[in-house]
Amino acid sequence: MTSSSTASGASGLGPWSAIVLLAPLTVLMFAILLYPLGLTLWTSLYDGQLSLRAYAELASSTLFLKVLRNTFEIAITGTLVSLVFGYPVAMHLAAQPPRRRTACLVMVMLPFWTSILVKSFALVAVFGNQGLVNQFLGFLSGGQVNLPMMFNRVGVVLGMINFLLPFMILSILGSLLALDRRLVLAAETMGAGSLRIFWKIILPLSMPGVVAGVLINVTLSIGMYITPALLGGRQDMMVANLVDFYTRQTLDWTAASATAVALLAISGLLVAMLGRVRGGLSGGPA
Repeated sequence: MTSSSTASGASGLGPWSAIVLLAPLTVLMFAILLYPLGLTLWTSLYDGQLSLRAYAELASSTLFLKVLRNTFEIAITGTLVSLVFGYPVAMHLAAQPPRRRTACLVMVMLPFWTSILVKSFALVAVFGNQGLVNQFLGFLSGGQVNLPMMFNRVGVVLGMINFLLPFMILSILGSLLALDRRLVLAAETMGAGSLRIFWKIILPLSMPGVVAGVLINVTLSIGMYITPALLGGRQDMMVANLVDFYTRQTLDWTAASATAVALLAISGLLVAMLGRVRGGLSGGPA
């Protein structure tokens, strides 16, 4: 009887205990997430009567299609730049001993310690027309060089990279650390050079981390609001900024809600793709 009771207790909580424990979290999630989402969906569908008029207008809107194209162009550009710079950093970290890798990871995580708003203003001070970089270039060229790096597409990408790079590095680093180093040693024993080992072994085996990092970066990028608002120009509006435009400038809450739902659907699709990638990585053969 004792062993049976112990096994029953170790198997988990009863249904009523689980309900009591989960009820506060369920109420909180409903209040701060599900209810606002439901209200947004209802607003996008109801304009005096239930209809899909807002979505039909959105699909034929030149402004929305242009902003959507801008959003994906900026998100993909920032993601690719993060990949180019993040992969070598991840390889360097993977080659370090654990203690030194931990110290380096602290530096990788430093951008998370500062508000994205503060970082945006700091980037203006560094890369603006009168920023440190242009002042230095002007000093070297006698005032002949002044690169426009802020309040345009370049500024948005720079701001996004500052935020996205740690996600890319950590995703790739996980795959590199899981790589069986004996494969590299075997290839070296067979006479393969460093470049061949990278293309034939390291890069293919790290692709799950690369794909996961790309999907994470794109998912985070398409919903960005502060970075394009502070560091971009009029031609660099993204979908989140378009929602703000509809709510504060034109006061068209139906269009704003439909735009927000479309952005949520795109993000949900990317998250589902990320889940399949991570599921394939964890469910593969040992």
